[in-house]
Amino acid sequence: MTANLLDFDLEGLTAFCERLGEKRFRAVQLFRWIHQKGASSFDDMSDLAKSLREKLKNVAHVKALDVISQHISADGTIKWLFDVGGGNAVEAVFIPEEDRGTLCISSQAGCAVGCRFCSTGHQGFSRNLTTGEIVAQLWFAEHFLRKHLQRDERVISNVVMMGMGEPLQNYAELVPALRVMLDDHGYGMSRRRVTVSTSGVVPMIDRLAQDCPVALAVSLHAPNDALRDNLVPLNRKYPIAELMDACNRYLAHAPRDFVTFEYCMLDGVNDQPEHARELVELVRRHSRGGVWCKFNLIPFNPFPESGLHRSATEKIQIFAKVLSDAGIVTTIRKTRGDDIDAACGQLAGDVMDRTGVGERMARQRTIMLKPVAAPSKQVKET
Repeated sequence: MTANLLDFDLEGLTAFCERLGEKRFRAVQLFRWIHQKGASSFDDMSDLAKSLREKLKNVAHVKALDVISQHISADGTIKWLFDVGGGNAVEAVFIPEEDRGTLCISSQAGCAVGCRFCSTGHQGFSRNLTTGEIVAQLWFAEHFLRKHLQRDERVISNVVMMGMGEPLQNYAELVPALRVMLDDHGYGMSRRRVTVSTSGVVPMIDRLAQDCPVALAVSLHAPNDALRDNLVPLNRKYPIAELMDACNRYLAHAPRDFVTFEYCMLDGVNDQPEHARELVELVRRHSRGGVWCKFNLIPFNPFPESGLHRSATEKIQIFAKVLSDAGIVTTIRKTRGDDIDAACGQLAGDVMDRTGVGERMARQRTIMLKPVAAPSKQVKET
């Protein structure tokens, strides 16, 4: 069985090359060809010795994920649905803005946390993605976008682990993937521009601070344990006070001097002014002086199984004002790609219903696009 080189960070690829009797600089060359130039064929790697290229053909490959479908929104947002085998599909979403290009990446097929407002959670959990499957989303998107936008320079400047799954419940595969993103021989991203979003796996927040500190976002969604227990079941294991303490500990290692709290605005559930005032008190109670957090208020993307509704724009603005007036930096996330179901899990939910995966997947495959194996091949747009 040959090794997929997308599974390796640079240290892992170096060890792999050493087992082949090759020196570290060969691993660096190989790493650059794969990640900086998007090469998947060893024959294209012209500065590698021919003997090494022939050797690699027998023991390794660069395997992307097949693309089930691609959807491009009127606002420029692009959403890909990737086949990860076994009837499972995961999503990645590219969000273009004037000063950045952000890619949202999945870390699991499905999710075990089961937040009430999350479409992915309602699909159930299938499995963790491998490092290669996490990296493959970035690899495909970056090199497809360069061709699509006719640009030679890097298109994706920011990566957020906010797609399907709880990243910190797939820690062993996540960290090498982050290191590929950060490596100057890979994608060369700043730690400030790579964000891990978690629903609050406290012990792994502490580990991430030591192993690979990047920007941290926490899915909070409630100001007290009673409400958060209902919305985010993981809170029953790691209640808010423990989560806040972990966030404060993380700041000592983080590339930014704040943690972002994500807060999904649910009509009549967590969107009242008294909830905002309770959040202010929560932040003050756990503050060690100065601004240590920001809030990102997220208009809910409705889906039928949730039984929940999006807060009215006016309610969200009133909520934001309470936080801002208290000196807490607060933003309201712009909805992007509504016409292509760009919110996490929505498109995959149409493909994978955990109550009937095989039949539904087969039915959907008759109307989805022909899979595409690599960015060098054309992808149809819908």
